[in-house]
This record gives sequence, structure tokens and C-alpha cells, in this order.
Amino acid sequence: MTKTAIITGAGSGLGQAAALSLAEQGINIAVVDVNAEGGNETVKQAKEAGADAIFIKADVSKAEDVKNYVDQTVEKFGTIDYFFNNAGISGSGKYFLETDIEEIDKIVGINMLGALYGIRYVAEVMLEQGGGSIVNTASSAGVTGQDSVVTYSATKHGIVGMTKSLVAEYAKDGLRVNSIAPGPTETPMVAAFYANNPEMKENAEAGIPQKRLGTPEEVAELVSFLLTSKAEYINGEVIRIDGGFTNTK
Repeated sequence: MTKTAIITGAGSGLGQAAALSLAEQGINIAVVDVNAEGGNETVKQAKEAGADAIFIKADVSKAEDVKNYVDQTVEKFGTIDYFFNNAGISGSGKYFLETDIEEIDKIVGINMLGALYGIRYVAEVMLEQGGGSIVNTASSAGVTGQDSVVTYSATKHGIVGMTKSLVAEYAKDGLRVNSIAPGPTETPMVAAFYANNPEMKENAEAGIPQKRLGTPEEVAELVSFLLTSKAEYINGEVIRIDGGFTNTK
């Protein structure tokens, strides 16, 4: 039976790259994003790669939207085998005490609550069918402290804790949950952040031992590996993919 993956934030960046990587393996893709134009483009490319794919518009900070994308996926494909719990935003790059409360609420709503809601509804389906594999997107800011991203960092540290605790509860039932911790990567979200904070791009590149940003395709290869059966005995891990960026911190 053909496997099915849900990918949030799949309209661009890491989510889109992961969707196409999995589509090339013939896996059905439920593309979830708030951006319909980007989401439909990912569906188009996934179908061109030979997979079946659908787009579901969702604001992941709303539990009802999350339940809807899970329900629609099951209705269309009958199963959820893989979940790349990836949707997220970075914020303005302001220091914490200069950050508006509205921005804090938005980042927490999308990055943390969205991830929790996703697992709440997806894992329910997975456990009913005997198990499944989840990869959460944390960040280098989820394993170290970094300035200008306090709220973002808090949510990504939360993703790490969520990952480990879910394994403690549900690994015995066939659930695998891992996190990736990308460093600065050439995605639209990161590009927008650096456009507002150009000096931070120079600092980031200088601080990466490999002296360059990562690519979405490099991250997608890791996500694909962790989601599939090739990684059956990897569970509860937080895997850094950052060119050595956090190795020196």
C-alpha cells in the first residue's frame, strides 16, 4: 500500500523540498500551508514527480484547521504514515524587550501550538493504525541560546522537549518522533529575516565552520531518511544539520 505523508509549511522552503523528496519515492503528499499559491505549486511539482498530492489550506495556530487537514488527508488517502511537522515563523529579529506582545503570541501560536495540535491529531490516527513516523522542525536556536530570536528560540526548545516526551509516552505503541535542528538555511523565511537584519547574515556565515548556509534540499534528505523505515531504530533524537554552526557553542 502506498504510504502517505502530511507536510506543514510545504508551500516553500524546507517543507516544499521535503515534499518533493518524498514524492520522488512515490509517497502520497498532503501539502499544508496558509499560502495557497505556494501550496498549489508544491502539489503541481509533486505530481510531476509521480506522486499523488493534495493541497489543504490551514492556519496551524487554529486547532480546527489542524483537525481539518488531518481529516481531509485520511478521507483522501486512508492513512497517515509520515508527518513532517514543519510550519513555523521566525519573527522580526528585534531584541525581546522591543518585541510586541502580538508578535510573541503569533510566533508561539504557529511554532509551538501548531506543532502540538498537529501531533495531537496526527498521532491519534497513527496509533490507531499501529504506528507512524514524525519529524519536527526545531532549529539551531532550539539547542543553543541566540540573540534576537528569544521567542522563536523558546518555541524551538519546546519542540525538542515535546519530541523527547512523546517518545517516552508512545514509542512502545509504534510511534517514532525525531527532530531536526537546522542552522541558517537558504529558505524564504530566512531570506526575509536577513533582509531585515543584514548584519546577522554576515555573522551567521562567519560563524559556520563550512562558511555557507545550508540548502533546503540538504535538509530534505535528512527528513526523508528519518521519516522512512530506513531509520526504524532512531527515536527521540534531535539531529543538528548546520555545517558545524552549533558545534562550537
